[in-house]
Amino acid sequence: MTLFDKIWEKHVIKEIEGGPSVLYIDRHFIHEVTSPQAFKGLEKRGLPVFRPQQVVATADHNVPTLHQELPIREELSRIQVETLKENCAKFGIELYGLGHPFQGIVHVIGPELGVTQPGCTYVCGDSHTSTHGAFGSIAFGIGTSEVEMVLATQCLLQSRPKLMRINVDGELGKGVTSKDIILYIISKISASGATGYFVEFAGSSIRNLSMEARMTICNMSIEMGARGGMIAPDEVTFDYIKGRKFAPSGEAWEKKLAEWKELYSDEDARFDKEYFFKAEDIEPMITYGTNPGMGVGITGSVPAINEVEEKDRTSFEKSIAYMGFHAGETLKDHPIDYVFIGSCTNSRIEDLRTVAEFVKGRKKAAHVTVWVVPGSKQVEAQAKAEGIDEILEAAGFQFRQPGCSACLGMNEDKIPAGKYCVSTSNRNFEGRQGQNARTMLASPLTAAAAAITGKVTDVRELV
Repeated sequence: MTLFDKIWEKHVIKEIEGGPSVLYIDRHFIHEVTSPQAFKGLEKRGLPVFRPQQVVATADHNVPTLHQELPIREELSRIQVETLKENCAKFGIELYGLGHPFQGIVHVIGPELGVTQPGCTYVCGDSHTSTHGAFGSIAFGIGTSEVEMVLATQCLLQSRPKLMRINVDGELGKGVTSKDIILYIISKISASGATGYFVEFAGSSIRNLSMEARMTICNMSIEMGARGGMIAPDEVTFDYIKGRKFAPSGEAWEKKLAEWKELYSDEDARFDKEYFFKAEDIEPMITYGTNPGMGVGITGSVPAINEVEEKDRTSFEKSIAYMGFHAGETLKDHPIDYVFIGSCTNSRIEDLRTVAEFVKGRKKAAHVTVWVVPGSKQVEAQAKAEGIDEILEAAGFQFRQPGCSACLGMNEDKIPAGKYCVSTSNRNFEGRQGQNARTMLASPLTAAAAAITGKVTDVRELV
């Protein structure tokens, strides 16, 4: 059996002949954007939340990242955050709202609180729920009608996906991070290359990553079309979970640990598709287009038109025109205007430590605006305890308050039209960071280098 098989089989309550399975959901994460209509649906049908103690709620997408103690200025954002507060109070769900010490991006707080554990099923009305798969769990995003279904029944109708394994072996080079690994993989198999699959990441390069780096990998599995991504749990996983707020302890810990150690793909497990990559082939990555698959190594260039499949050429030309690039252009040394370090992909304490270590004693380029947004109140507190905020501010970076921020144009943190932003987030779609904003995805290290030099930079030249 594969790792996926072992977890799936334990959670299937009923199989519908010729149709989907009824899958039990261990934990349901909710936020202010995809939950209001679901709660309204429950009210209309006179239904309670079936198991409110298995729902984790926080405000993240619409929250401002400055002056969170004040009322939210944007009306829609304010209404959505207030509605979440009212619904949680009405249905008996604990909410980690603004001002709560556990508030933060939903995919950051689950792991750091010890809610995310191996062998479980997790869903949320957010595509990047795949992040939680880094712990050896089945985690995926769902739509609003499915949010209602899980609130009402703690179950979900779900078709079994095909299975893919992606192996990365070898030692990463200088300046290369987990973000570069996943951007490299997506550039090789495309933004639709894993459509219909659940992906297990394996190999020595993956096993050598920290938990926070593994979360970055699984977070972006959705960006190659996958239903979700996962990594088998090991001692790195167990050490990360132990002692966290909602992690098991005492005898319960020993019992769980024994169960978790059985969560791996057997040697004779079969996958529908398998890929193999070498770590030494990966260099710091940067995207040039309007989907995460349009990426190249930092010393590479935008593909020539004859290197693009004929069926994709029209969208390719439209994409690079939007970005203001041309085929064959080298991105290195291209001027940039903004840097955003944050999002559920790269806003954890390790990301901030990496950036602070690099920028210490340096100053940002005068024309560049830099926003550093911690993923949670706990990350923010840790960063302040370590003096990271002071290092960043001394470099001219803005250290803000937790939230999804400039990952998406749904709050006050938007990139102006036509401006270039090197971003550690997960998507570079047209208008994603603001109307007509131009997004270039990169690792926190590459983003920090761009902030210092004011242009796309090969960080290996500076470390």
